[in-house]
Amino acid sequence: MAATPPVCDFGWKAIDATLPGVDGKDHSIFKHAGPNGLLVAFICNHCPYVVSVISRIVRDANELKDHGVGFVAISANDVEAYPQDSFENMKIFAEQHSFMFPYLYDESQDIARKYDAVCTPDFFGFNRALELQYRGRLDASRKETGPDDLRRDLFEAMKLVAETGKGPADQIPSMGCSIKWKEDAA
Repeated sequence: MAATPPVCDFGWKAIDATLPGVDGKDHSIFKHAGPNGLLVAFICNHCPYVVSVISRIVRDANELKDHGVGFVAISANDVEAYPQDSFENMKIFAEQHSFMFPYLYDESQDIARKYDAVCTPDFFGFNRALELQYRGRLDASRKETGPDDLRRDLFEAMKLVAETGKGPADQIPSMGCSIKWKEDAA
């Protein structure tokens, strides 16, 4: 069932945590902030919404570096109920899609809860002061990849954040598979 996050809570402060990455190292979320901001994306390996746009997520993460915006992706799904989202499968997924950013595992789901993540993908775009300025969609794609000429909502919003410190007033929420919470699996 599709889930949609709430409207952007402008100014909400990012939360740091140290989580294991698929590269075998522990990563502080904040250490990956760029001089102009940070994008935290909750994704997973199996969600058709993520799978349909993963190449666009990777493209935007790589291009946002040029604008001083750092990027981390976090998977928090219950791997007992969804073994395709296991840490080992995260490593494979990151390699298959040439991730040039940390892909972190939130096994306890504490960080996903603190961020109030709702779905995959769920994007949190912060300015240089680590204040939330964007909580919207990547583009108009859904379970199927949209046309190549779709407006790049996430990219354009984060460019604006990098330049001005403020996100767009009008944001269209992301849509995706709900986060697979551990207690929901019972």
